[in-house]
Amino acid sequence: MRTYAEVAEYTCDAGRALSWDFMGRPSDIIVVGAGIVGCAVAYELACRGASVEIVDERPVGMGATQASAGVLAPYIEAREGSPLLDLTVRSLGLFDHFMERVSADSGVTVPYHRTGTLDIATTDDELRALRTTAEVLARRDVPALLLDAQAVRAEEPQLGDVAIGGLLIGSHGFVAAGELTRALVIAARRRGAQLIEQSRVRRISRLHGDMIVHTDRGSLTSNAVVLAAGSWSGKIAIDGVSATVPVRPVRGQLLYLGWTGTPLRRVTWSGRCYLVPWDDGTLLVGATVEEAGFDERTTVAGVSELLEAVCGIVPHARDAGFRSARVGLRPATADDLPVIGPSTAIPNLMYATGHYRNGVLLAPLTAQLVADAMLDNRIDPQLDSVSPARFGGL
Repeated sequence: MRTYAEVAEYTCDAGRALSWDFMGRPSDIIVVGAGIVGCAVAYELACRGASVEIVDERPVGMGATQASAGVLAPYIEAREGSPLLDLTVRSLGLFDHFMERVSADSGVTVPYHRTGTLDIATTDDELRALRTTAEVLARRDVPALLLDAQAVRAEEPQLGDVAIGGLLIGSHGFVAAGELTRALVIAARRRGAQLIEQSRVRRISRLHGDMIVHTDRGSLTSNAVVLAAGSWSGKIAIDGVSATVPVRPVRGQLLYLGWTGTPLRRVTWSGRCYLVPWDDGTLLVGATVEEAGFDERTTVAGVSELLEAVCGIVPHARDAGFRSARVGLRPATADDLPVIGPSTAIPNLMYATGHYRNGVLLAPLTAQLVADAMLDNRIDPQLDSVSPARFGGL
């Protein structure tokens, strides 16, 4: 791949109006962004024989991914009738094989559990909502168990008296997002991909059929570019596109507690917070949803909110040790759907951004859809709902 000299120093139906102008498949592809989505895309492209470079200003997984809980639960947040539900369910179905491949190719065992989720209700309105979800799951033939107050506390003894019911969904789970992202990079590099860190991408342009990625350390040239920079996607100028990518940062603060005694059995979810019990005895508590721009500070208000929420649901949390708090800026769009698909304005530019709270869950499917489109010219029908064309001439 044609790159600037410093690369050697690093070790490390509008949507179908494609502007793919090369003949056949691209041989050189630059992926802008080293979060979970960008690394999954790079890994999939490299597995299929493309020459790939991953470019980011930050170390691997240090954007939104660094504060991701890694919860894999499409039936909790996505609602019936939303394209997001079909996308997340489809991606969850890919996860077992995806994890097997990444582990085999990287030599890294990433913590991954399909122990289900327990979504609890603390009010009558929440309980009615769980009943509605249970009915939806029954129509989809998804095993789920609606629990009353006594049964939900028997299922999770750590719950306090505020829990008046719950919904147990056995197909859900969680994965260590940061470790998975790093494993993806290892696996991609073993397939020939290059990682270029400490390079901030300023602009993407096109010259004589080549794609040029301009960074603060020089320029990179390739056949095609995947823009997967998360919340920072809109800060990258794209020649020929007057509008910026409509992705905004939504701050999420999470806590890591040192748990003592009997751990929670699985991911526990409520209207105020969710809890993820890790193998090392820590409990992750997430997450705030804050419109704070690019402010990446942990705050007293955010930490206090989460501490109050977890102690209200699981009283034993008052005896836990406080390990740390983290912040991630999750890339959101106006319709809460990601932006995945080819540019309708710039040939050989592919978008894979705006995944908001579902970046980890959607990583396997996003990688597959992007690779199918770029390398095999196969445009999946589900890309229609997440096409960049819905935001104009991107």
